[in-house]
Amino acid sequence: MIEIIQQIDDALLIFVAKHLHTPFMDRLMVFFTSLGNSSLLWITITLVLLATKKGRRWGILLTAALIAESLLCDDILKPLFARERPFTRLTGFRDLIKAPGSYSFPSGHTMSSFTAATILFCREKSSGIFFYVIAALIGFSRIYLFVHYPSDVLGGILLGILLAQVIVGAANKIDIS
Repeated sequence: MIEIIQQIDDALLIFVAKHLHTPFMDRLMVFFTSLGNSSLLWITITLVLLATKKGRRWGILLTAALIAESLLCDDILKPLFARERPFTRLTGFRDLIKAPGSYSFPSGHTMSSFTAATILFCREKSSGIFFYVIAALIGFSRIYLFVHYPSDVLGGILLGILLAQVIVGAANKIDIS
């Protein structure tokens, strides 16, 4: 099964690399991936929420979610799976960003983005949809830039949504205000 997933991942990566790259898309994808660097976008939104009385509960939840995501993704899952990055296996494709030094699965950019977007969606559906779009673009940028396999991004999406749902559910049970 792992071999089949790897073959599908490779085929999708090569398709994106050969058919979707343009100078404009290159710049756009570098921009979107930079929004996910160190979760800077999500931390900024967290700080804004924490600074307002109305948003404080959601700022606290977002803080907890981003800390949990970082620990789960970077300290547990990436070392556990130890999956090499696409650019180490499939060579000959142009580097548009500095090569990450960590393992590939799951995509941390994607997981943190979908964790945050899910929390923000639970807070307010209409703006949450906007944040899901941003999260999806950040996730796709990781495939486009050849630093993650599609299954890394899919794993980041599913794990991020699940983690956020667990945190929101737990907060609702203990009535964090």
